Amino acid sequence: MTTKNSDLVANLEASPQVANKAQELQGVVRIAQGNVALAAGDSTDDDIVMLAPIPSNASVVSLRVGTDALGGSCTYNVGIYTDAGAVKDEDFFASSVADEAALAELRYEAADINTTGQQLYTMAGDSTDPGGFYYIAATFNATGGTGGDMAFIIEYVVN
Repeated sequence: MTTKNSDLVANLEASPQVANKAQELQGVVRIAQGNVALAAGDSTDDDIVMLAPIPSNASVVSLRVGTDALGGSCTYNVGIYTDAGAVKDEDFFASSVADEAALAELRYEAADINTTGQQLYTMAGDSTDPGGFYYIAATFNATGGTGGDMAFIIEYVVN
């Protein structure tokens, strides 16, 4: 029989103790949530809906998005953009989510499970934290064409 300690336990038991990253242990959970009213032309191919600014050093714990019917065949990706609107990874969290889906957990729909605890700047593909914010965004990849609502709840950890 073996016992395998996570890094969190190993750091606590080390002598001297090693501090854990705040996003991995005892960080503060914050929430960004809201609704976006989409007009008929807001859900066409390549349209972007910037959902929320999230600090670059935060770790995304949960990401839920849902929509009304936006035209039947409409789909969208959920990814990361800079605060200047440049795409970092359009479908990091989710790809080709169908419209008219209830508010659903999308944090790991496309993202690998080993991204748990990673800071957003790492998820965005940067090797150092630029500071500031990244936007979590939905990018349509198939046209809907009708109006409706998009709701989101993003939980993230900061120190």
